[in-house]
Amino acid sequence: MTETKNSSKTLRDDLAHLSKITDWFENQAEIDVEEGLKKVKEAVALIKASRKRLKDIENEFEEIQKEVNLDEDE
Repeated sequence: MTETKNSSKTLRDDLAHLSKITDWFENQAEIDVEEGLKKVKEAVALIKASRKRLKDIENEFEEIQKEVNLDEDE
C-alpha cells in the first residue's frame, strides 16, 4: 500500500493502475485470497487518492472561475 501512495503521480496513472487491478481479477481462474486482499487494499488507496485529486482539480477550476468573474466585473 505504501507503494501506491508514493507512486501516485496523476489521476490518469491512478486510473490506469486501477484498470490493471481490475484486469488481474478478471483474468484469474482461481484467486489467491491473500493476493486478492492485497489488490483490494491497493485499489482502495488508489480510489481515495483519485477522489482527493478530483476534489483538488474541482477546487482549482472554481478558483479560476472566481478570477474570471472578478475580471468581468471590473
